[in-house]
Amino acid sequence: MSLKLIRLNLARDKEFPQGSSRHGYEIVAPLMRDGHIDAGAWRTHRDQCRVHRFWDGEEDEYGHLVHTRGGNWAFHYDLTDDLPDDEVGYRFAAHPFVPGEYVSVHEHDDVMRTFRVVTVQDVV
Repeated sequence: MSLKLIRLNLARDKEFPQGSSRHGYEIVAPLMRDGHIDAGAWRTHRDQCRVHRFWDGEEDEYGHLVHTRGGNWAFHYDLTDDLPDDEVGYRFAAHPFVPGEYVSVHEHDDVMRTFRVVTVQDVV
């Protein structure tokens, strides 16, 4: 297991026909060799598993990658509250995080958006 820094950029959609490198996420997560999130390693290193949401024109958000009771991966930006997770990854457990692949996030504005995995790097 090794922690990876994963960069997701917004994929093409109606609002951004070319996609956007100014809208996306950086995630620190343990990945297996095939690019899937390693849930066992996450349990051991959960405090290091972070998310940074960057969205042009908005303040950056920082939080944690969490694994919900229902088995979903989600981003939670305030660990001191009892509110549900802010944003849920759509089938993150089934998708490999390798450059060129696509993943979707159900964001806090209740919109499902697709993102492209741009880079996966070792966390130093």
